[in-house]
Amino acid sequence: MADTQQSDPKAEQTSGQRAEQKAERKADRKAARLAKRISGFATAHGGAEGQIAYLGQRGARIVLVGEDGDWGDLVAHSYPIAQKAAERAGLTLHDDFDGELAAKVRTGRYEWTRMAGLQIGGPANG
Repeated sequence: MADTQQSDPKAEQTSGQRAEQKAERKADRKAARLAKRISGFATAHGGAEGQIAYLGQRGARIVLVGEDGDWGDLVAHSYPIAQKAAERAGLTLHDDFDGELAAKVRTGRYEWTRMAGLQIGGPANG
């Protein structure tokens, strides 16, 4: 009889492969948490649309605009995590934050004074 030996697929993985799989699972968990927050925002505001902006090494910013005009943002550790979170949440994404999406944003007194500063009598920025 010939000696047969079954191999364990886990034992054959290199440490690099295991580290890569661990990083992938961690990214999936982060995307799931972000997707939950995106879904919560959409539920609270009658639906939502968004745009993802690359922030360099810091990651990516997901800007959310609710159907009621309220807006908010979230930061993901990477652009792919932001994309995965938006996809899981069913968020409609726009390429740019202009035109139709920007027109939906409702700003209040706080935003106007922070953006305009001294030009229209807002608080001093210095």
